Amino acid sequence: MQKKIAIINGHPNAESFNYALTAAYKEGALLGGAIVQEIVIAQLKFNPNLEFGYRKRTELEPDLLKAWEIIQWADHLVWIHPVWWGGLPAITKGFIDRLFLPGMAFKYRENSLFWDKLLKGKTAHIITTMDQPGWYYRLVYARPGINQLKKTVLQFCGITPVKVTGIGIIKTANETKRLKWLDKVKKIARSEAK
Repeated sequence: MQKKIAIINGHPNAESFNYALTAAYKEGALLGGAIVQEIVIAQLKFNPNLEFGYRKRTELEPDLLKAWEIIQWADHLVWIHPVWWGGLPAITKGFIDRLFLPGMAFKYRENSLFWDKLLKGKTAHIITTMDQPGWYYRLVYARPGINQLKKTVLQFCGITPVKVTGIGIIKTANETKRLKWLDKVKKIARSEAK
């Protein structure tokens, strides 16, 4: 049975290296025999503000409904995004806020501190770019953006395991280094497609 992979691109700029990484992952996954669908968050038309919190539901726009269908369809979610100010770009955070909702991604239990994880059975891989060494982001800042997405979103909703690949330092990388990263991501995708 072919693996179903959803690639979620969280970079708002179509000229960024994240789009090249997305293309490389897609190519590798297809070569590995997977079926691939993409969600490019910047191309979606939606309000990223969770206007009423969880007190009142804001109707999901058609683009978010389609994105949710893809997430539910997928066996494996690949998140590609930059680290900005230690975390996710605002549009990516808004996408999560609006879509990973109670009753959809998780469900609170009545009179309990515990919850049901509604996305069990899926796996994920976070591929994140940064303008600092990965070791510095980990040791000095404790990887807040990765922890947020990995632990308090994906694992909170039952997605496990969640692998992480850091790519950087982007701003000082020459063409040779970038091509090596693209090849690395293509190889990762090919192995994850099986």
